[in-house]
Amino acid sequence: MMSDLFAILALCFACFLFWQQRRQSEIAKSHVSRKCEQLELQLLSVSFGRHQWRTTDGRWFWHTIYHFEFSALGDDYYQGKLEMRGFKPMKFHLPPHRMM
Repeated sequence: MMSDLFAILALCFACFLFWQQRRQSEIAKSHVSRKCEQLELQLLSVSFGRHQWRTTDGRWFWHTIYHFEFSALGDDYYQGKLEMRGFKPMKFHLPPHRMM
C-alpha cells in the first residue's frame, strides 16, 4: 500500500519535471526568437543542449543550455547558445557573423 503511494508520488514528480522542462523550452525559444528579431537575424532552429550543475563562472546552480542556429544573410549558418537559470535567460552567446 505504501509502496503504491510512493510510486504514484514519483510518477507525479516526474510529470511535473517534464512539464517544467517543456515550459522552460518554450520560454527559451521565445527569448531566442526575440533576440534574433532585434539583431535582424533569421532563426533556423532551437534545441535543448543539456542541464548542468555548475555555471561557466564556477558557481553551483542548476541551469540549462540551449543551442540555436541562425542565419545572417540567408546563405550562411551560425550556432549560438543560451544559458537559462530557471525561467530567466542569463547569457546569450552569438559568434561573430557577417552583416549586411
